[in-house]
Amino acid sequence: MPKYARGYGATAKTLHWLAVALLIVQYLIGWLMPDVHRGPPGTAMTLHISFGILILVLIAFRLVWRLAHPVAQDASLPAWQRNLSELVHWLLYALVLATTLSGWLFASARGWTVSLFFAIPLPMLTSQSPALIHRIDGLHQILEWALLVVIGVHVGAALMHLLVYRDRVLERMLPGEIS
Repeated sequence: MPKYARGYGATAKTLHWLAVALLIVQYLIGWLMPDVHRGPPGTAMTLHISFGILILVLIAFRLVWRLAHPVAQDASLPAWQRNLSELVHWLLYALVLATTLSGWLFASARGWTVSLFFAIPLPMLTSQSPALIHRIDGLHQILEWALLVVIGVHVGAALMHLLVYRDRVLERMLPGEIS
């Protein structure tokens, strides 16, 4: 059993804020790109898929990092807050992984030849399947919104700790010394 650290180190903080930045970019591209149902993937879709793959790799690495470098929860918090925090964090990991994989699966089911930033071809996760396209697209959209809701809960809780409880919970993930 690994020993629990007192606070988040520089690597965990960097991975967290990099994921935040990439998810913001990803949602913006996803909402601003043209309708993908009309034809082959264009530049926006290639960027959307590319950022999705970066997020997938980052979150997988971040999950491995978290398991190898666990951080003790803030003992000053009530048990219900610690338990809810743990649930929300695991939901974030699960939803990011599921959302990125469902997007890649959607592109594969469409039969699109996609690449990572126009340079590295990506493997197909399934063969082209018109019947699968609709189900995966719907699933991807549900996962996108579920992820956005859980992100909202996570951000809302951080703001509650900052503005209402006025404790140091948010400071644990801010750049600087280990809290």
